[in-house]
Amino acid sequence: MTEQTKAGAAVDAFFVAATASLQVQRPRTLKHGDTFGVFDHAGDVLAGQGNPGGLYFRDTRHLSRLDLFLNGQHPLLLSSDMREDNASLTCDLTNPDLFDGERLLLEHDLVHIRRSCFVFEGACHQRLAVRSYADTAQTFALELRFSADFADLFEVRGQRRPRRGTVHAPQIGHDTVTLAYSGLDGAARRTRLRFAPAPERIEPGRAIFALHLAPGERVTLYVEVRCMPQEARAAPPAEAFFIALRDARRALRRSAGRATAIETGNEIFNEAVRRSVSDLYMLITDTDLGAYPYAGIPWYSTAFGRDALITATMMLWMDPAVARGVLRYLAANQANSPDPDADAEPGKILHEVRHGEMAELREVPFRRYYGSVDATPLFVMLAGDYLRRTGDLATVQALWPHIAAALDWIDRFGDRDGDGFIEYHRMTQTGLANQGWKDSHDSVFHADGSLAQGPIALVEVQGYVHQARRAGARIAAALGDHGRAKVLRTQADALKRRIEQAYWCEEIGTYALALDGAKQPCRVRSSNAGHLLLAGVPSAERAARVAGQLLGSAFFSGWGVRTIGTGEARYNPMSYHNGSVWPHDNALIGLGLGRYGMRREAARVLDGLFEAATYIDLRRLPELFCGFPRRRGQGPTFYPVACVPQAWSAAAPLALLQACLGIGFEPESRTVTFDRPVMPAFTDRIRLTGLAVGGARIDVLVQGHGESVSATVLTRSGDIRATVTS
Repeated sequence: MTEQTKAGAAVDAFFVAATASLQVQRPRTLKHGDTFGVFDHAGDVLAGQGNPGGLYFRDTRHLSRLDLFLNGQHPLLLSSDMREDNASLTCDLTNPDLFDGERLLLEHDLVHIRRSCFVFEGACHQRLAVRSYADTAQTFALELRFSADFADLFEVRGQRRPRRGTVHAPQIGHDTVTLAYSGLDGAARRTRLRFAPAPERIEPGRAIFALHLAPGERVTLYVEVRCMPQEARAAPPAEAFFIALRDARRALRRSAGRATAIETGNEIFNEAVRRSVSDLYMLITDTDLGAYPYAGIPWYSTAFGRDALITATMMLWMDPAVARGVLRYLAANQANSPDPDADAEPGKILHEVRHGEMAELREVPFRRYYGSVDATPLFVMLAGDYLRRTGDLATVQALWPHIAAALDWIDRFGDRDGDGFIEYHRMTQTGLANQGWKDSHDSVFHADGSLAQGPIALVEVQGYVHQARRAGARIAAALGDHGRAKVLRTQADALKRRIEQAYWCEEIGTYALALDGAKQPCRVRSSNAGHLLLAGVPSAERAARVAGQLLGSAFFSGWGVRTIGTGEARYNPMSYHNGSVWPHDNALIGLGLGRYGMRREAARVLDGLFEAATYIDLRRLPELFCGFPRRRGQGPTFYPVACVPQAWSAAAPLALLQACLGIGFEPESRTVTFDRPVMPAFTDRIRLTGLAVGGARIDVLVQGHGESVSATVLTRSGDIRATVTS
């Protein structure tokens, strides 16, 4: 086995096994805090090979089955709908033809079941409202079958374990069932189901209700499934349902209410934006240190450093509180000592946290893992952007020791060979082989397709470091440390020159994907080069060349920019990182285009992603989709195991809207600026409600008038104004 093959095998152990397509299942997802549920369209929980269905709490599946039967048969699905704010799932069901042998007991479509489901504070609540439309009295059995495998999320993703803990026999009460598991890590995990009214009988694996319905009669059943239940007396399930539903909706309204509201002249885009915002605030978990967006459902519903930093960057213009929460959480979890098993070094920013049994046992290395090369400079970048957006010097001053430690990591540990560039190389064979955002085992390669050998210096990471040093310089100057600010500016300028010298490849008309361990450039056309625009590295002439290439046919599929250009050795439109389209990648490129004044180009990227969303269930942009060229009258081609929703994908259209309109902020003068704004093709009117600076808020109507764009202040609260430059 070659070293490359060994690396591939090691990394693949931690990737999602594509044994079945989530696009076939199109599951419904609900989340609150550390709990999320994956349901089918009927509201059932059905786990199986390649099916991640379940109720999960802190990386463990606490419920692997909860499905509904009428006289032993599944109801027929009428419709399934997620509330626009993601607070609940509602499924309308009816009975199939029910037989006793060959005798028809109940003709189809005479019993209606409305199933309402939501997740809140560690529990899944369901209400089953059953009504008969038959003209005679009906008697039938409604049955719920349940089980809990207590599988670790990495098992669900496809990793096999030689040993597992013990699943205990269920403890059955009058109206409850408790399912329990003793893990090999010594932890006891429990799930409790409560029913109201009490079932006719409860057996291991099922609860049976005997229903007797007169014509037009309606009965209501409640089910509560609680992960890690406490012994304290709980409210009855019916009461608990309505209290929790009220509190869940209030919590979503309260958090989403911080964000600037967006309304355009295109109702379909409005639907897509509302879903994006709802997905973001569903994925956000309120930690003790502030709001933190978990990466995505089902595979990444936990704290990731890179994902949260990029999501917070894209949301910064509309809700800077998210950036504050992310910065504080990551500062509190910054590495302070070396740990090779966790790829940790002093000052390094977290990559991923896991709480499941396999992480606790070190069967996977992600209990508290630091194996990303870009999270540390992105942390400093976000801190600088947060200060520029808000003027909140007190928060940044409190973060300064962590910002300084991150900058020190870049200098002391990030540059492994002293050549001025930041490289990565995992410290053990269990760590991630590739530690940029394209972390597949085959994502960094040379023009002939051979995999690059480390340590590897990715091009976009050098741009992030350049921008991190400039951000650090601004913060240091604001805190009065002008000597440190000067050093950082000098370092940034020197790195910018070095990037241009080492990475620009005239023969391919763009920047190399990376430098390998021998300092040989990977002369591959990639979307990574577009991130240099975000960092402000290229000259105006080279930025225009990069932009022209990314929006040309080799990259732009019609729906968005591919990760790798067609014709490259490893190009594959169905791959995870080598030819697919990632919305967040497009958004960062769009922000870079906007930085160079190429707003029409940014608008073209937004137009493509929006048009893709019109073909997608619930208007949700997934983690990624395939890079096949757009075909007339057909939507994008989906990637089989892409997470939906995914935080940085949900934030992508919001960031691209900022890039198109050139939205900026001057907190000292409490001014919102629109720098050479351009309207996307799908609308000529955008209303922004609640743009906030320093406690003041403003509502602005942005309108297109042919080639020009105006901004009109509609209302304001406090001392705040808006300006437009053309």
